[in-house]
Amino acid sequence: MDRRESLKLLALALSATAPGVLTAAGCRWTASDAERAAREAEEARSRGDFSPQFFTDEEYETVRILADLIIPADDRSGSATDAGVPEFMDFIVTDMPDMQDPMRQGLAWLDVYARERFGASFAACSDAQRVDLVDAIAWPEDADPALEDGVNFFNFFRDLTASGFWTTEAGMADLGYMGNVFVAEWTGARKSEIERLGLSEAPWETL
Repeated sequence: MDRRESLKLLALALSATAPGVLTAAGCRWTASDAERAAREAEEARSRGDFSPQFFTDEEYETVRILADLIIPADDRSGSATDAGVPEFMDFIVTDMPDMQDPMRQGLAWLDVYARERFGASFAACSDAQRVDLVDAIAWPEDADPALEDGVNFFNFFRDLTASGFWTTEAGMADLGYMGNVFVAEWTGARKSEIERLGLSEAPWETL
């Protein structure tokens, strides 16, 4: 299963969390928080007058790069940045002060780590170097314990990226989300989809 498919499952799991509360690194935001931030971001993009309220220019460039490493463009949809995820992040972090320190400190940690490894900020690194840096913190079970702070930040940033992307129209189309459509009879997930995702059975059937 590739990273994008893993994130899709994460988004589905988060959307099923009652009462819509998403958690990461001790921070909390609700489905309504995400929807409001996505709506505000889309309105700002439509007007063409968006400018970050929380992020500095340097931080915002890192956010754009990192979000697109997590959800790149593919043959189904555009990237996280194409969908307005960086704008979404700026709105939601501005509105939720408990996210501000984890976000700012995490971005600073990433730059320090990049300079230690490659002598440049994360944004100034090459594409290959950025992938190398992210791979070191993206898989908690394989990460060096010394990178725990980076792993925690990446988990937080990844979850927020997923929330932002799959709250947008493009993200919902990527999920195949149909909204509140009447279903006369639930027969479970299609076998072809379960096999495509590399699952032996639908996750909810094991609950």
